[in-house]
Amino acid sequence: MNMTTKDYIAREDQYGAHNYHPLPVVLERGEGIFVWDVEGKKYYDFLAAYSAVNQGHSHPKIVKALTDQASKLALTSRAFYNNVLGEWEEYITKLFGYDKMLPMNSGAEADETALKLIRKWAYKVKGIPQNEARIVCCDGNFHGRTITIISMSTDPDAYDDYGPYTPGFVKVPYNDLEALEAELKNPNTAGFLVEPIQAEAGVYVPEDGYLAKAKALCEKHNVLFVADEVQTGLGRTGKMLACDHEGVRPDVLVLGKAISGGLMPVSCVLADDEIMLTIKPGEHGSTYGGNPIAAKVAIAALEVLQEEKLVENSEKIGAYFRKEMKAIDSPLIQEVRGKGLLNAVQIKPTNGKTAWDVCLAMKEHGLIAKPTHEHTIRFTPPLTITEEQMADAIKLIKKAFAEFE
Repeated sequence: MNMTTKDYIAREDQYGAHNYHPLPVVLERGEGIFVWDVEGKKYYDFLAAYSAVNQGHSHPKIVKALTDQASKLALTSRAFYNNVLGEWEEYITKLFGYDKMLPMNSGAEADETALKLIRKWAYKVKGIPQNEARIVCCDGNFHGRTITIISMSTDPDAYDDYGPYTPGFVKVPYNDLEALEAELKNPNTAGFLVEPIQAEAGVYVPEDGYLAKAKALCEKHNVLFVADEVQTGLGRTGKMLACDHEGVRPDVLVLGKAISGGLMPVSCVLADDEIMLTIKPGEHGSTYGGNPIAAKVAIAALEVLQEEKLVENSEKIGAYFRKEMKAIDSPLIQEVRGKGLLNAVQIKPTNGKTAWDVCLAMKEHGLIAKPTHEHTIRFTPPLTITEEQMADAIKLIKKAFAEFE
């Protein structure tokens, strides 16, 4: 039976949970910045799996690392040592300048790990009374979808009908240092968890200096500054870490997504001994976290970013993209914002047409992207995109917007 796009979508609709609303395209192959659907149509991928595919689809070096290791040893669990986890731990701690790394799988698991580290440190080091630790987070945050993480959310789609919620979180407006300091002054405040740029919320970039000043306030009040760089990290914003734009070194650094080049779920948390060694054997872990394949894949993925100068490319091509997008004369475009190749176009609904309609039009022209929060289109292609390819992609985007004039 030859199945069509419609058939594949109908099968997922019948047998799968309805917890996503995908663009109506069924992909079967990817290479570099391109993907192909089941009918053979080629598209520019301008989502890159929410920045997991920074190195491009099926990067040959990363694929080789995966297949070579998979043929030798895939999983031991942490009940035993394996011969490659230490290699990855040494590589990444030296690359980012931390004492220790704790490996997990998904970004949400890594954020949960960071929250547990904050609380352990609160009780073991700062001396906060048991069960009194407070963690400050920001309105508009997105750190994952576990019960504890959605307890921090201000998005009703994330938290409605999932209560009761985990206590111990305080929300402040993003990019508001005064509100932040008011909460940091509380002696029971243990950590401040923040995305350097709020990606899922719609690529909201804080004012210059916000991160550096927030870190200084955390130091002043003996509070851990914790950066969720799952989406913003690893070259996406034109620096290896988004915090690097302001020279900020987080006390706890959370990484995921592109750390595997999109080949498998890999994440980790980095911190120094005073924080990391508060967790003792048996107090936290993961069966798959730190598996041999993940270790080899992560090393290869990080090497690709450096060897191919993808961080520098992100800075250069991202600036070109924003310049070209700001030049488009369309009643639908309200604002263009971003850093590096993490960009968004705010859509002003016009004549009943929304961001979803623009994405459908772009798909027809051979470029796929996705709205977030209804009125924002996020544009995050793989960091391997060239200026020539970006120029061609922008032509397709312009054609789509022209349909709504």
